[in-house]
Amino acid sequence: MSLAQKKETLIEELTILPDPQERFAYLIDRARNAPGLEAEYQIETFRIEGCQSNLWLVPSFEGGLCQFRVDSDAVITKGVAGLLAELYSDCPPEEILQHPPEFLSEVGITQHLTPNRRNGLSNVWKKIEGYAELCLKNQGASA
Repeated sequence: MSLAQKKETLIEELTILPDPQERFAYLIDRARNAPGLEAEYQIETFRIEGCQSNLWLVPSFEGGLCQFRVDSDAVITKGVAGLLAELYSDCPPEEILQHPPEFLSEVGITQHLTPNRRNGLSNVWKKIEGYAELCLKNQGASA
């Protein structure tokens, strides 16, 4: 599934719920059911700065596709960051760079986050974007 298709699916899932509180309840349920990170990955190297709670993003690159895993000690943070990890995983870096996560404001997620959580979410995107740029650069160097 392309990134654009994954984004449309997420938008559909989120806009079915008309109330912002219902959307957050949905994200919290998703976070509770999502796998966490092993303790060996919950380290400063993978920690996202600027977030009130602890939030970790672990990137990897396999077969020309980026992968992202997240965990947090706050379920809402894990849920929102998990949306981005899910959206951008299994995508080539150039596709990631062409699709910043503006859809989160379109579906009313960012407007209902505290400033600290918005900042953390912005930093998650910056890490994903930076990792995609690095993978793209390394692909060009090895070609």
